[in-house]
Amino acid sequence: MSLKDKTAIVTGGSRGIGEAVGLKLASQGANIAIVYVGDESEAISAKEKISALGVKVEYYFCDVSDFSAAQEVVKKITEDFGGFDILVNNAGITRDSLVLSMKEQDFDSVINVNLKGTFNMIKNTYSYFMRKRKGKIVNVASVVGINGNAGQANYSSSKAGVIGLTKSVAKELAGRGVTCNAVAPGFIETDMTKVLSDKVKESMETAIPMKKRGKPEDVANAIAFLASDDASYITGEVIKVDGGMAM
Repeated sequence: MSLKDKTAIVTGGSRGIGEAVGLKLASQGANIAIVYVGDESEAISAKEKISALGVKVEYYFCDVSDFSAAQEVVKKITEDFGGFDILVNNAGITRDSLVLSMKEQDFDSVINVNLKGTFNMIKNTYSYFMRKRKGKIVNVASVVGINGNAGQANYSSSKAGVIGLTKSVAKELAGRGVTCNAVAPGFIETDMTKVLSDKVKESMETAIPMKKRGKPEDVANAIAFLASDDASYITGEVIKVDGGMAM
């Protein structure tokens, strides 16, 4: 499974699953364009780790929920790398609360980053993929986008939307040789889950048939497969990476 001389755009690529994706794709020979929001030191650290694998890597600050910003970052990446072959939409946030106490702003912000941000990046790479008649789009959804989850109506809705967007884009681009798939992580050890109490973590682990949390690398491995030519006849699919949590 080689990605030599390919270029991958990875949103939310400075840490967690995004960083793991960058490292995995780079280990297969891909050049990496990290798109991030937040701490620049994390982007620098990710760049250094990925650069050590001998590929080209740059990082770009961009709030993907801003359509114009997404448009500009795609333009800049295209200029810097001479194009791209893979888009991984991983950027995401949580603002958990029961619907009763959820603020409208918290609902909107999660939808704007997780769902609209994914749309913005696809929209601004769409024409390029069509002209090239080849490419891979992989969106990071979630098992809660399939099953729902109490206290995560905004997050679940955004990820369910990502799944619907994935399937629609897959149908639109299939005739152009471009695939669009999604991965749906379960309970993965990331900064998002570190803040949970031990009691909540234990409760979640009991719901996982494999009785353990996943690692960012588990998700990255699935994404790398979908981004490779080994998955050239797979499109519109949602692969759960959850230890059986959502069977």
